[in-house]
Amino acid sequence: MTDEQWKAFVTFRDEYRFLCEEWGQLAPKLLPLQKNLAGTDYNVETSVVFNRAYDDIKKEDEINLIVIGDNPGKDEQLAKNNRYFVGKSGIVAENFFKKNPELNMDFRKKTVIMNKTPVHTAKTKQLKDLAKEGGEEIKNLIEQSQLKCAEITARLHLGLGVDTQLWLVGHSELKKGGVFLGYKDRLKEAYGESPMWENVFLLNHFSMGRFSVDLKNFREENPAVPLAEALRQIGTRHKKEVYGI
Repeated sequence: MTDEQWKAFVTFRDEYRFLCEEWGQLAPKLLPLQKNLAGTDYNVETSVVFNRAYDDIKKEDEINLIVIGDNPGKDEQLAKNNRYFVGKSGIVAENFFKKNPELNMDFRKKTVIMNKTPVHTAKTKQLKDLAKEGGEEIKNLIEQSQLKCAEITARLHLGLGVDTQLWLVGHSELKKGGVFLGYKDRLKEAYGESPMWENVFLLNHFSMGRFSVDLKNFREENPAVPLAEALRQIGTRHKKEVYGI
């Protein structure tokens, strides 16, 4: 990374760490609710999860992709991990990039992995239940964490520059009635009139084979389109479906 890119990343990392520590002070209220929603055979260890993988990123590293998931799940919140996309979806994503080296996007070394909120739930849709059962304070946490995550992620993307793409993977909860409507709107606002918005793409989630099926269907209809361009076109199509532009 250049000096400017490294400064943008460090600013992002340190601000996000501070926010997670601040939000994590609500753990005594969050933990019982999260455990109840998850079920009796589920051990909740971290209520608000900071991605420790950021501490492994060095100035000499090249970052060419930001991947945004939903929120930390079962494997991500384990104290031994506290890293994003380390469950089944993460393995699928990692293997996809390994099998397609022409993309030059090492999922673990050239990618900043982020979420729309660091608040853990066993299933993403349970964020709605958590907000409902947790009262005004927890509801505000889930709402405000989305807004701040959108803001700092957009600033990071703008700081890394035009050679960096941002993928929002999993976009069903960005649509009407979804839990991430606040994130969706604030992300667009954060880019303002910047042309970097053209480097934002919406893709299906790596879980349940959705990403692979979407790509397979596109390539069957457009066999001559190179992989990178196929992803760009798919991501642009989904962005228009969600944002209307």
